[in-house]
Amino acid sequence: MNKANLITHSAQKYTLKHTLSFSALTLAVLIGITGCSSDDGENGVDGIAGTDGLNGTDGTNGSPGFASATFVLANNGESNTGTIDLINQNTSKLKTFNTTANEGVAFDSLGNLLQASESASIKTICQLANRADGAEFTSNTDREITGTNTTLVNPKGIAVSQKSGLIFIADFGAMQVTTFGATAAGDATPLGTTITEAAPWDVDYDESNDRLYVALTNGDVAVYDNFVGGEFAAMPSRTITPSNNDGVQISVNIHGIVYDSNTNKLVLSDVGSTTDATDGSLFVINNASTAEGLVSVARSIAGPATMLGNPVDISLEGSDLRVAEKSNDAVLVFSNIFSGQSGDITPDLVTSTIKPESISKLGMQNEMPDISDSDTANLALLGVAVSSNPSTAGETTGQISRLSSQLNTEIGNYNASQTIESVAFDKAGNSYTTFDNSTTSIGGIVISNKVAISRDGQTYNTNQDSIITGSNTGLISPKGLDVASDSGMILVAENNEDTPSISIFSTCTTGDASPLMTLTFANDARPWDVDYDANTDRAFVALTNGTVAVFDEVKSKLMAGSTNIAVEDRLISPANAGAAVEAPSNIHGVDYDSLSDSLILSDVGSATIADDGKIYVLNNVATASGLVNISTTISGPNTLLGNPVDIMYTGTDLYVAEKSNNVVMRFNNILSITGGDISADASTAFTAPESVAILPAWLNK
Repeated sequence: MNKANLITHSAQKYTLKHTLSFSALTLAVLIGITGCSSDDGENGVDGIAGTDGLNGTDGTNGSPGFASATFVLANNGESNTGTIDLINQNTSKLKTFNTTANEGVAFDSLGNLLQASESASIKTICQLANRADGAEFTSNTDREITGTNTTLVNPKGIAVSQKSGLIFIADFGAMQVTTFGATAAGDATPLGTTITEAAPWDVDYDESNDRLYVALTNGDVAVYDNFVGGEFAAMPSRTITPSNNDGVQISVNIHGIVYDSNTNKLVLSDVGSTTDATDGSLFVINNASTAEGLVSVARSIAGPATMLGNPVDISLEGSDLRVAEKSNDAVLVFSNIFSGQSGDITPDLVTSTIKPESISKLGMQNEMPDISDSDTANLALLGVAVSSNPSTAGETTGQISRLSSQLNTEIGNYNASQTIESVAFDKAGNSYTTFDNSTTSIGGIVISNKVAISRDGQTYNTNQDSIITGSNTGLISPKGLDVASDSGMILVAENNEDTPSISIFSTCTTGDASPLMTLTFANDARPWDVDYDANTDRAFVALTNGTVAVFDEVKSKLMAGSTNIAVEDRLISPANAGAAVEAPSNIHGVDYDSLSDSLILSDVGSATIADDGKIYVLNNVATASGLVNISTTISGPNTLLGNPVDIMYTGTDLYVAEKSNNVVMRFNNILSITGGDISADASTAFTAPESVAILPAWLNK
C-alpha cells in the first residue's frame, strides 16, 4: 500500500473506532439512566474497509541550506542602473537603495558601502544596512571622490585594507590600480597609481601578507607583494596565467577575483567574449601566494549547464561562490567551489535578476563599543591621544599627539592643519577634530584617516582625509564632540553665543553639509562637550552654566525623521548636600558610564583661575533630574586641577586634559576612590592640552 493509501486507510480506521466508541458510551449512559445493569454484549461486526485514497502530489524542492548571510548586489541594466539590492543567502531581495553608481562594491570596517561608478567616481554610502528601503544617495549623509585630480576614468572593482584604511580601485579605463585613503573625498589626488600591463577589472587584497591580486582582462592575474609597505609597487612580483594540464592558457578575459586566505586559493571568473552568453568560466588556483606563470587550474567550470556567459563578479562565503552573471540575468550559486570535478556543472541555485554587475557580502560592524563608551575594566590601551591648542599659534598648533598609557612617552603625532579644539575617534581609528577660525568665523570638523594607529609625523592631506566646513554647517565655534560609529553620527557641541546647540552630522559627509539634526537647550545655555551613550540612546551635554542637559532617544528620533529636539528631557545640577555647586561653575568635560550609571564631569570654575578646577562623580543619573548629589569630588592644590577642559574614562581610570597648568593626568580607579585633594597617579607636561581620548589596543587588530 502506498503512503497516500496508508494515510487514507488509517483515517478510516480512526473514524470507525471512534464511532464505535461513541456508541458504547451512549449505551452505557442509557443503561445508567434506566438503573439497569447487565453483562456487556458481544462486539459488533467490523465495518467494511474503505477504498484507498488517491496519491498526494509531490512537494516542491526546498532551497539549499546556505548559511544565513546578507549580500549587496549592484545592478546595471537599462531599468535598474544605479541601484543596489540587499539580498539574503538565497538571493531573496530585502530592500533596494539608489546609489546612482553602477560598478564594483566593497565595505569598509565601519559598515559603509564603497561603490565605483563608470562616471569616474567612488561613492561612500554611510551605514547602508541601517538605511530605509528605497533611500537614495545624499550629500548630507554620504560622500564621493570625483574630479580631474583623481585620475579616475572607468573604475570597476574595489578592495579595502581595513587595517591601513586604504581603498584599491581597478580602473579599467585608466589601465591602473588607484589608491586613496578611505576617508578621502572630493577632487582628491591619489596616494598612488600602479599602471597595469592590461586593463584591470577587479582586485582583492590579502591583508595579513600585504599582497594585492589584480584581475586583468587579458586573462592574467598580476600579483603585488608588499604592496602597501612598498608604497604601491610599480611592477608586479609575478603573474599567474590559468592553464590546462598541458600548459596551454585557458583564460581569456578575467573579471571577478577572490582570494581565500584560509585555503590559499584564488577563485576567478572569466567572461570570455563579452558578446557571447555561453562561454563564461570559473577557475580555482591552488597555492595562490606563490603561484607564478602558466598554472594548471585545480578546477574549472564551464559549459551550457553552468549558465556562465558573462560572470562579471564573484563573492565567496565559506565554500559557496555567488556569481553575478550579467549576460544571462542571474545570480548563480555554486556550493563547495573548491572540491568536485571540473566540467559542465549545474549551479546549486539560480535566481533571475536584471543585469547584475557586482556582488559582495554585507560588511560587518566592529562589535566593540565606541571608544568613548568603554565598558571593560583594565582596558588594554595603545595609548592616549591629546590635542594641543595654545592661545598663540606655535609649533604644536593643530597637533594631535599619541602618548603611552603611562604618559611617559610620545609614540606618534599628526597635524590637522587647523586651530583645533577637541578630537574623538571612530572604531576604525579615524580621528574627528573640531576647529574654529577667528578670521572667517567659520569652524568645522577635520576627518583624518587612521590617526589612532599609523599617521606619525604626517599632516592633513586630501588623498586620505576630508573636512566638513561651510556656512550650511552652522559650525562657528565647535568644541567637544563624540562619534557613534554604528549609527554613523558625529555629535558636536557648537558653543557660539547666537546659536548654541549640539549639531549631529553623518560620519560620511564632507564639505558644506547641513546637520542631520540639532539639539537645543532651554534658556539658550551654551554647550562645551557631549557624550552619547549608544546603549541607552542618550546624550549628556556639559553646559557652561554648571549643569548637564540630558536628551533621550536621540537616534530613534533622528531615524523617525526629526531634525530638531528643541529642549532637553532633563537637566542635572551637581549638588553638595542638596545645594547646587556654588558659582563659578563651568562644566567642560563629560563622560557617562552606562555599566555603573555614573556621570563623570570636569568643572573649570573660573577660566582665569588656575587652581579652582574640580572633578565630580555622580551616581544613578540615567533618569535623574534636578539637583543630584556629588558622590566624589577631586579638587585642591595637589590635584593640579585649574582648567580641566576634557576627560575620558577607560572603564577604570580617568584621563584629564588640564589646560591652564599644561599637564595631562591620570587618576586611577576613579569610581571607587574617596576623592579630595589628591595627586594624579600619572602625569606629563603638555603644551595647552585641549582634549584627551583613549586609544584601545583592539584598534590595531
